[in-house]
Amino acid sequence: MEPLHYLLMKSHMKLNRKILSRVMPKGFSPGQPKVLECLTHQEGIDQKTIAKFCEIEQVTVGKILLRMEEAGLIERRQKKDNRRSLFVYLTEKGRQAAAEVNEIFAEEDRQAERGLSLEEAEQLKTLLDKLNRSFDLADNK
Repeated sequence: MEPLHYLLMKSHMKLNRKILSRVMPKGFSPGQPKVLECLTHQEGIDQKTIAKFCEIEQVTVGKILLRMEEAGLIERRQKKDNRRSLFVYLTEKGRQAAAEVNEIFAEEDRQAERGLSLEEAEQLKTLLDKLNRSFDLADNK
């Protein structure tokens, strides 16, 4: 069997290619679908929080957000209690795009899980979550 790092990378690359092949013809650039998903879960967050959720650099998120703002998918606003930071919100167009992207994510998740039993799929998610938490713990030391 291949080493863990290789299996994780290979699985990620295959799933990512499938998702990108479906979202890019709709006009999304890489990174935008994940930001839309992030904002579906938590609106009114700052660039740093988005970067952490998406596992990408803050500078990269800034570029993605600029393109999304120009496309009318998001708007950035200040909050009364925090005028130093800009907080990101979906526009109506952004909500529609997020729903479309989230459906693609769900469909591709179902395709990825099709060779697994329900129990195996849940166990895989549990183990991957545990693995990611162990990385987070190691990063915080």
